[in-house]
Amino acid sequence: MVLAALFVFLPFSGLAQATRSISGRVTDANSNALPGVTIIIPGTTVGTSSGSDGSFELQVPAATTTLAISSVGYTSQRVDITGKSTVQISLQEDSKALGDVVVVGYGTARKEDVTGSVTTLTEKEFNRGTFTSPDQLIQGRVSGVQVSNNSGQPGGPATVRIRGNSAVTGTGQPLYVVDGVPLDGRTARPGLVASTDVGAGADSNPLNFLNPDDVEAVTVLKDASATAIYGSRAAYGVVLITTKKGKSGAPILNVGISNGFSTLLRRPEFLNASQYREAITYYGAPAANDKGGDVDALKEILRTGYLQNYNVAMSGGGETGRYRLSIGYLDQNGIVKKTGFKKYSANLSTNFQFLESKKLGLDVNIATSQFREQLANITTDAGFRGSLIGQALQWNPTQPLRNPDGTLFVQPGDVVNPVASQEYYNDNSRVTTILASAAPYYKFTDWLQYRMLVSVNYNTGERRTSIDQRLINYPGIQNQGFASIGQNELTTQQIAHTLTFNKQVTDGLNINALLGYEYTKFANQGSNVNAYGNPEQGGFGNYGLDYTNYIQSASSGSRLLSSFVDPSSELQSVFGRAILNYKDRYVLTGTLRRDESSKFGPNNRVGYFPSFAIAWDLSQESFFPTERLTQLKLRAGYGRTGNQEFPAGSAQGRYSFNNLGAQAPLNDANPNLKWQSDAQYNAGIDVGVFNNRLTLTADYFYKTTTDLLFPQLPGQPAPPVQAIRWTNLDGEIVNRGVELALGTTIVTNEKVEVGFNANATFIHNEVKNLRTADITTGAINGQGLSGVLAQLITSGYPINAFFLPQYTGLNEQGLANTPGAIAYSGSPNPKTLLGLSTNIRYGKLSLVANMTGAFGQYIYNNTLNAVGNVGQIGAGKNIALSTFENPVKESIGNPSAATTRYLEKGNYLKMSNLTLAYSFGNIGSVFKGARVYATGQNLFVITKYDGFDPEINTIKRGANQVPSVGIDYLAYPSARTFTFGVNFSL
Repeated sequence: MVLAALFVFLPFSGLAQATRSISGRVTDANSNALPGVTIIIPGTTVGTSSGSDGSFELQVPAATTTLAISSVGYTSQRVDITGKSTVQISLQEDSKALGDVVVVGYGTARKEDVTGSVTTLTEKEFNRGTFTSPDQLIQGRVSGVQVSNNSGQPGGPATVRIRGNSAVTGTGQPLYVVDGVPLDGRTARPGLVASTDVGAGADSNPLNFLNPDDVEAVTVLKDASATAIYGSRAAYGVVLITTKKGKSGAPILNVGISNGFSTLLRRPEFLNASQYREAITYYGAPAANDKGGDVDALKEILRTGYLQNYNVAMSGGGETGRYRLSIGYLDQNGIVKKTGFKKYSANLSTNFQFLESKKLGLDVNIATSQFREQLANITTDAGFRGSLIGQALQWNPTQPLRNPDGTLFVQPGDVVNPVASQEYYNDNSRVTTILASAAPYYKFTDWLQYRMLVSVNYNTGERRTSIDQRLINYPGIQNQGFASIGQNELTTQQIAHTLTFNKQVTDGLNINALLGYEYTKFANQGSNVNAYGNPEQGGFGNYGLDYTNYIQSASSGSRLLSSFVDPSSELQSVFGRAILNYKDRYVLTGTLRRDESSKFGPNNRVGYFPSFAIAWDLSQESFFPTERLTQLKLRAGYGRTGNQEFPAGSAQGRYSFNNLGAQAPLNDANPNLKWQSDAQYNAGIDVGVFNNRLTLTADYFYKTTTDLLFPQLPGQPAPPVQAIRWTNLDGEIVNRGVELALGTTIVTNEKVEVGFNANATFIHNEVKNLRTADITTGAINGQGLSGVLAQLITSGYPINAFFLPQYTGLNEQGLANTPGAIAYSGSPNPKTLLGLSTNIRYGKLSLVANMTGAFGQYIYNNTLNAVGNVGQIGAGKNIALSTFENPVKESIGNPSAATTRYLEKGNYLKMSNLTLAYSFGNIGSVFKGARVYATGQNLFVITKYDGFDPEINTIKRGANQVPSVGIDYLAYPSARTFTFGVNFSL
């Protein structure tokens, strides 16, 4: 059906009045295939583009003798085709072309002019596979960057850390900028608080609205000399996302079709029915715990999740106008039943030039999408009844899940049938996003240009949740039921003016300067209605409809209406940058940004963020030995950036209203609240050997975070309702380390290509000079674990350091010995990050493999502590196999205290994706650059960790709104995914 629709566009790819065929292949100087190269008959719009393997075929009039070949970043060519039917074309890189520039803040710079720590990945370097958001494209591919999935749920969030963790509050995520538009960093999907027993699930990924297939390049700005141009929002790094644009030539239709499936990656081992019966006898548990059955409850709530992904893009145009229009559809089932992610997306980019001089131009980008999520009751902070995963793990494997008549087995108490919990829970969300920008510009001269960027980012989300009243295990749900409808709306508006100067002012001296002004306004509001059915009137009843469709039937006393609006926040900025390049040998870069934010107190609303950097390219010196050593460039820089990732209005006195109209304080005013500040030093070296077939980039960084933003509660005696007061703590968080990136091209010719790349990062994290009480966080959840906190932020140790009672083993009675004193037990922050990739091509067959790893961190196995402990079998629940195999017989009365017993090393190396592809090239006169492939994601993980996945980081809140790190508790399991697809052009 999809293919039938595509053939509507075939007339665009045909050429009338053709009399002969010309074919060929386009490569770069190293014989690598160049896709997307424009091949056109000079003086006409008749042409085509090379396919993914660089091949092309074109029908031309008999009198044609020349083809014009062009591609961004390469020198254009005219090729003689007189008397020829096939040609081989090799393009040379153009050092003055856009292809040799790097996207930096508010513009571009030549590679020779880059003095900071900047890494750019293009489409051919992205991770392969099916992704819901573009942050997954760079996992393991950039030194100094750690990308960790917080949930295996399709569309789930990821944690992205650039050069370590320094987030006392907030997410610590980098600033994302899409085609020059900074994103808000939040998602419009409403949250959910049904009850303390159900808990709150993972958030949605704020980048889900983007189609990864529309992304052309991702640039990571890591050090402050590169990020300071973004000032108050750049403390955690900046990620610039550039979407694909149209290219000159005849209309081209690019098509991508893929299908696949997902299964569970790995699972913790719990007792099967046979082992459970042995354990009953072994531990002296009640014989009645044997219910006579044999079930695998986790398997019953899981499935093979199927996916389908379709992408179609049409592009073309001439010298004065280019366009690209794409549409995408992704439907991915989760491996947990009744979960999934479905996204519809469209992207339009146009580039126009006006006037005979072509000095006036207009760039327009519109990205719009709607994604729908079907969510499960899988949470990281559920009460002792557990979330869906915990319910399945602790289910008695001898207890049938269904009665003999096929109905669900449900009984009162705290043991919840996971199949019933899954069937009686419905949770669906819908998020719609429009990101639109228009950028008119005028070139006064070849070296002076003015540009204005106007953008709006509008997000609206709705979430409908219901819990069937037949789920009798939850107080307040039994015989009542629950229904909730939440709506959120996020809007960001921006206008920016920039003036760019780029000119060689004297012999050998080039100045690239930028001056700009930017105004941004943020707004966030939402509402919610939820209700419980009246048990005296039969609850919500059973009418075959979701409760949210007749929520009005609940009595007024059981309905709760709420709404909120955050104070709108505004950011006004003036910024400038100058890059001085003398004979491509010596480069000096300086930036300064002045931000004024309404988020901060009236005494500290203005912040200044300077940076400077220098570079010396020794390869341009006359004494440089160029026989083998191609490049040797030294870089050094310093800069200061800020962080304003905290709730709007936190410097003001704010109040909330309850359902009776009474006021309650949210936070006290603090007129002196100011920026959290990051100062960073960076020194780097870039080395190229054997015509850059071997490259090495090394950086040393030292980053200090001060004036830590923190929500404090007032001292004792506390008022009846306490108000938070945001303040700046006197202390530092230091991240220092070394980044290494190695790239090799071992073999490259027309037939064979072999390359290997590796990156490694070594990080040391420490809190220093914290002149306040230790900050507690790291909530441990589960039965008997309420209020337990396992992490501290304290001087002399890593951020979120584990401080736990020391486990000293079991005594002869199988009870835990008195634990040792609470002491530092390990860091949740990796000390080493590793990324490995290889690409191999033989003829038309290619293989690409990528691995990621993290080492030196500890993980608290909260799942084993709360769900797999020995006490569960005494209550008729299951336990972990490792507990049963303990050499010392453990008493079922042993309390499940939080100790170092459940702290495990989290080292891992994961085969994140592997792709085998075959390029057919052109098939007939219609299909061009045809390519088929098979991709495996999360194929295997090498680790000694006993949980589902050592990569998972379940975000939980401890005390003081401080996020936890490295605590694994009942997250949505990770999946192994296989995808099969085809790409071609028309």
